[in-house]
Amino acid sequence: MIDKNIFKFEKIRPVFVGLAAYSILQALLIIGQAYFLSKSITNVWSGETVRAQFVNIGIFFGCFMMRQLINFIKDKVLDKYAYEQSRKVRQQLMKKVFSLGPNFVQREGSGNMVTMAIEGISQIENYLTIILPKITNMMIVPWIIALFVFFQNKRSAIILVLVFPVIIIFMIVLGYAARSKADKQYEGFQRLSNHYLDTLRGLETLNLLGLGKRYAKNVFKVSEDYRKATMSTLKIAILSTFALDFFSTLSIALIALLLGIDLIEQRIVLLPALTTLILAPDFFLPVRDFANDYHATLDGGNTLKQIFGILNEEEEGITDNLSLTDWNASSNLTLQNVNVKYASTKDKNTLADINFEWQGYGKIGVVGLSGSGKSTLIKLLGGFLQPADYDKIAVNEHEMKGFREVSWQRQLFYIPQDPYIFHASLAENIKFYVPEASEAEVALAIEQAGLKEVAAELPNGLATIIGEGGHVLSGGQMQRVALARAFLDKNRHILLFDEPTAHLDIETEAELKETILPMFDNKLVFFATHRLHWMREMDYILVMDKGQIVESGTYEELIAKDGAYKQFVNEVTGGGEHV
Repeated sequence: MIDKNIFKFEKIRPVFVGLAAYSILQALLIIGQAYFLSKSITNVWSGETVRAQFVNIGIFFGCFMMRQLINFIKDKVLDKYAYEQSRKVRQQLMKKVFSLGPNFVQREGSGNMVTMAIEGISQIENYLTIILPKITNMMIVPWIIALFVFFQNKRSAIILVLVFPVIIIFMIVLGYAARSKADKQYEGFQRLSNHYLDTLRGLETLNLLGLGKRYAKNVFKVSEDYRKATMSTLKIAILSTFALDFFSTLSIALIALLLGIDLIEQRIVLLPALTTLILAPDFFLPVRDFANDYHATLDGGNTLKQIFGILNEEEEGITDNLSLTDWNASSNLTLQNVNVKYASTKDKNTLADINFEWQGYGKIGVVGLSGSGKSTLIKLLGGFLQPADYDKIAVNEHEMKGFREVSWQRQLFYIPQDPYIFHASLAENIKFYVPEASEAEVALAIEQAGLKEVAAELPNGLATIIGEGGHVLSGGQMQRVALARAFLDKNRHILLFDEPTAHLDIETEAELKETILPMFDNKLVFFATHRLHWMREMDYILVMDKGQIVESGTYEELIAKDGAYKQFVNEVTGGGEHV
């Protein structure tokens, strides 16, 4: 019933100990309520005055109020604990996803990752607040009540103890069926999330190509499959509740019948009989509470398993063995015969025999047609991909097995063609890498990135919520947000650009170019693009084709040759003159 991953949360064992103490106290208060209420009723039945029962009634209400108080305290403490732990899990998840890189996100689905980071964490928070107290109550409260009932009426206690395992067996059988259905439902939810996000991203293109209606049918089919999976899961959940209610009601009715017969035949007095009858429903109450929220625990358990599956994902080659100094004018980088291979390409190398050396600062352009390996090279340098084999990879003469070295990655700033905008304020998005930045520093970064007018036009200025579900930004504005992040973080001296202007019109790109170029000063920059006008600004150019560096040199050297770069220019411009 409890996912073993729950024991990976911090301080979970003291929480279980505290909840066990709470369950014991709650059971004693339940017994106190039942006993003193029964005693008051029995005394009145025996002819005593109501006034004479004030002490018993006072103790009854005292137990009742004490139960409400400890429930209130328990809820507050548990809510705080669940919130803190879910916040830490979200941070761990985001850190892990960033560490695993874009290829992992692409494999798992962007929609699934976003849903998991937002709704999934909320489900874990609910899971903790539901499963922890209810499972401890179910394990402790019934047995303390049964022990007390045993001293009141042994036969009733035996009936309760015999029925309890029957209910548990039915819950286990139906629970396994519900879990199987819930697993399919969660898989459908993941598919639906990915389809929904893909649809949002490609809506404009689909409409342009006249494929909107056709793709709408596909989304409808996925959502319909998810609806059927949800209804199938609910059927099992309802059946489980029915079985629980049936057996618990039947056992309480049997106890009431037998106690009534015993009272008529004077084999038992009223006080223990009435106390037993009042306690019988409370004996089954923890099981009923757990069953009512069992479906919610399934959702939380599935999400917990998925998230910890990602957290346990092996990060191949990640190391923290070197203490590389920050990149400076005397730093050097060496790649000799480096090969990279995607799992989907089997024996074929995506990058083959990459040889490159560089020292100090500089702007290095990476050009080539789509599929030439530009993005793969940037991902290799960023540590998102590991080399299949190599002769040498070294930074400042420190040899490495790849670029998944912590002291290397801390110096990087990666700007893709589709930067991610979080559901947060504009200021929080810009301060993502430097959360402690001052308002003045943020204002300067906004001005440098050309976002000043955009921020002024937003409804709440820098406090405006952007990203999914917030104010929608254009492609150029999102790129400016990514640039503002880079302007704000002055401690990173290695910049990796992967087609940052691929989806922008020429006017927007020209504006961005003016703000980007000053950022390149005293930095090592790798700028992958197929836009030719950037090459005049580069200190060195790598020309890629079919995963290889087929030509390299300065802009003047390459344009003077009749080589691969000239051929690339002709293909892009259709034989026109390079600008």
